[in-house]
Amino acid sequence: MSATPSASGAPSPLPIPTVEKLSAADQFRFAVSQPTVAAFCAGGVAGAVSRTVVSPLERLKILYQVQSSGREAYKLSVGKALAKMWMEEGWRGFMAGNGTNCIRIVPYSAVQFGSYNFYKRNIFERHPGDSLTPLSRLTCGGLAGITSVTFTYPLDIVRTRLSIQTASFAELGERPRKMPGMWETLVKMYRTEGGFPALYRGIVPTVAGVAPYVGLNFMVYEHVRQYLTLDGEQNPSAVRKLLAGAISGAVAQTCTYPFDVLRRRFQINTMSGMGYQYKGIFDAVRVIVTEEGLRGLYKGIVPNLLKVAPSMASSWLSYEVCRDFLVGLKPEETKLLQ
Repeated sequence: MSATPSASGAPSPLPIPTVEKLSAADQFRFAVSQPTVAAFCAGGVAGAVSRTVVSPLERLKILYQVQSSGREAYKLSVGKALAKMWMEEGWRGFMAGNGTNCIRIVPYSAVQFGSYNFYKRNIFERHPGDSLTPLSRLTCGGLAGITSVTFTYPLDIVRTRLSIQTASFAELGERPRKMPGMWETLVKMYRTEGGFPALYRGIVPTVAGVAPYVGLNFMVYEHVRQYLTLDGEQNPSAVRKLLAGAISGAVAQTCTYPFDVLRRRFQINTMSGMGYQYKGIFDAVRVIVTEEGLRGLYKGIVPNLLKVAPSMASSWLSYEVCRDFLVGLKPEETKLLQ
């Protein structure tokens, strides 16, 4: 749209878009279509979808991770361990902790994608639409990971507790007939394990693992996505997006997995029957390597890698579909200029 000349011959200024005169529905559409808001909302949807798809493997990974040397309850292949879980607990066993996980992952994933978009647009891009270097993507993703963990960590530690409380570990005694709820577990931890710091136990190894994990995830995905976009295409097909998500998740998880094992161990460090009483991160690494070997730092990685492909593939695809839908809700420019 070009500026029209005024009576004096000078061009008159272009009308400034405004949202005050829009209807309530159009104002809402304008708000959710903003890039950072759309990324935030789409990230929440992507988190819920991806975690529900792989809930049985996610729980099995946790059971493997918290089982130290001498504990044999889940020293089984993935297939046999899943069958054991099904025989002992049924469908509820596959979904144990998933409700809490979704309550945690929705804000976690929303903050992660939203903050990545915010940092990218406001800090790392030199101009709108600028292509970031791999190092910038890695750093931007790392900052987004730290932000999301800080906001949602108490829900993560509660999810870990709920995932193992009904498992058949001898140290836990007889399995409870009624599984404790999320808030009940949260309050109990706060009252009996040291107050507010108990809700953030293990956050140091978590941040140490999440920052490079999220950074690698975003960096590898955007690079592979760009590589898989054919000449003349603006976006790759859904299948190629799924492939890019699977590759990025596998690379990021493999590189940072020992930090995830440390996180789980610290989250149950004071739990009756299962506590390891580690004195710190380096002491934990020393004890694990001494008693369980280097393989101890990678316990549970097989079900983890099996879940990474469908998890990250569905996460990235649902994120992009939902984000594009929300951005497309923006009212036409003619309405904004009225």
